[in-house]
Amino acid sequence: MLRTASSARKAVVPALSKRSLSSSAKVTASDGQVKLNRYSCNITGSKTQGASQAMLYATDGIDTDADLSKPMVGVANVWYDGNPCNKHVLGLGQRIKASLQNAGITGYGFGTVGVSDGISMGTFGMSYSLQSRDLIADQVETAAGGHWLDGMVTIPACDKNMPGVLIALGRLNRPGIMVYGGTMQPGSCDFAPKLDVISAFQSYGKYLEEGETAEAEKRRYEVVRNSCRKEGGSCGGMYTANTMASAAEAMGMSLPHSSSTPAAYKEKLEECDAIGPVMYNLLEKNILPRDIMTRAAFENAIVLTMILGGSTNAVLHLIAIANSVGIKLTIDDFQDVSNRIPFLADLKPSGKYVMEDVHHIGGIPAILKFLHKEKLIDGSIMTVTGKTLAENLEKAQDLPHGQDIIRPLNNPIKSTGHIRILKGNLAPGGCVSKITGKEGLKFTGKAMVFDNEDDVVKAIEEKRIKVGEKTVIVLNYLGPKGGPGMPEMLKTTSMVMGAGLGLDVACVTDGRFSGGTHGFTVGHVVPEAQTGGPIALIQDGDIVRIDAVNNTIDMDVSAEELERRRKLWKPREPKVKSGTLWKYYKMVGDASHGAITDGPEH
Repeated sequence: MLRTASSARKAVVPALSKRSLSSSAKVTASDGQVKLNRYSCNITGSKTQGASQAMLYATDGIDTDADLSKPMVGVANVWYDGNPCNKHVLGLGQRIKASLQNAGITGYGFGTVGVSDGISMGTFGMSYSLQSRDLIADQVETAAGGHWLDGMVTIPACDKNMPGVLIALGRLNRPGIMVYGGTMQPGSCDFAPKLDVISAFQSYGKYLEEGETAEAEKRRYEVVRNSCRKEGGSCGGMYTANTMASAAEAMGMSLPHSSSTPAAYKEKLEECDAIGPVMYNLLEKNILPRDIMTRAAFENAIVLTMILGGSTNAVLHLIAIANSVGIKLTIDDFQDVSNRIPFLADLKPSGKYVMEDVHHIGGIPAILKFLHKEKLIDGSIMTVTGKTLAENLEKAQDLPHGQDIIRPLNNPIKSTGHIRILKGNLAPGGCVSKITGKEGLKFTGKAMVFDNEDDVVKAIEEKRIKVGEKTVIVLNYLGPKGGPGMPEMLKTTSMVMGAGLGLDVACVTDGRFSGGTHGFTVGHVVPEAQTGGPIALIQDGDIVRIDAVNNTIDMDVSAEELERRRKLWKPREPKVKSGTLWKYYKMVGDASHGAITDGPEH
């Protein structure tokens, strides 16, 4: 049996470095000591703010005049009882608050919204998912800005949580750290030893493929009943949550092992207990998110995403996070990395292992150490430990001999990255495909056009999409504005794979695909249909050609015919005209620029 990561390390966090950053100026108090309450002093240090101080004296943790001078740090819980990904993070936040208090810091906890992709998937509720990323960012930024907090600890768990909190930390640029809620361990039943939520998504398509018999229904039910575990944690494969948590660790915004430690393991509690001294060091050295999230850090994150076979959502989210720290990251940057970095990890959804298995071979630090030795990532970037990434990795274990989760560089699953940026007359502004190589590198088929997933399900149920007939399912009017909120099409791809259509069907959309998606998929089509993009003009029977070698996507329709169709096209009314989604509709930009709501065009 392979030695586990937990037995190979005694502490979650490396010893704190004494080095400081020239880019982050220290502020000293009148007594010559480093001033840790750089922001909260605006309300605690002046007699003119008596009302502020009166309110603070009534809060937990402020019992003496000296307490009022301590740094105040927010503890942002993306907590929701109704989602197994997030249900446990309130308890993690309480441990973190205690750790902060023990380090001489006043911690103030607060909650943010969190939308479960797994629960909302396949329904209009999915329109709220991507929108929640920006809402989380706004909430964390607002709590810190309104209350003059000196720093922030964030505890995300589900897909949009991670980019949401990182965007907020980037905007605020005050000492901050991300503590990932952790991944879920796999479920199981008699005939399936390793299940997760994607197994449940695919169960209905499998039921149809097996002829809708009583035995098929029994198997479908057992999969649904046993796919997720009560202990909680995010979906276990290399889906969006684990992709973004791993990316955050590669950028240096979380402690080593944060992204790969399962939620139910004691090491996750130990990580929370270590946060106090880590945050004190960040405050003392004034190490800021923009010192950590540099261009080199983003390149590290993209490299790791390619190695792991991570979610296409990483493209959207990393561009948005980069925007929050003033770095221009483009879809072409992802293609540049994909051209030179292979796909090595045999992880779900296209492989067989889950994040718990990664933990047992040394976690993400072991993979980063391997990549650093091979000179594929930059070890000089600063991290939240106060040390460089390379310094942190000195204590990481090597990948164990004989493990088969991470392939050697000379025997990759695919010699280039699985994420491909395609352009052509169907997507002149670009789109994102996820091609692991198992589904082939090129696809040509006849378009079947839909504007909602329910109609796709009906077409599969009625056997209108057939094995042996090359079909391109096109789902349009589902982009950032058209959705609104750019919903994910996991229901569609799960039906396709479950029904045994994976080799005969490609899916193209101006919406998104879940990190749990596998098969021949193309999403994030720009311009989207709602704004009059060419994807709005495609018709049933048009031939669509997808080429992940030459990075093109085209429909065999002449420019003259497209122009004729464009003259007949009429814009659709927005699906919502009030509330939070209406505000999102009016503010959101296109997918190739991260679907951000605070860009210069707004």
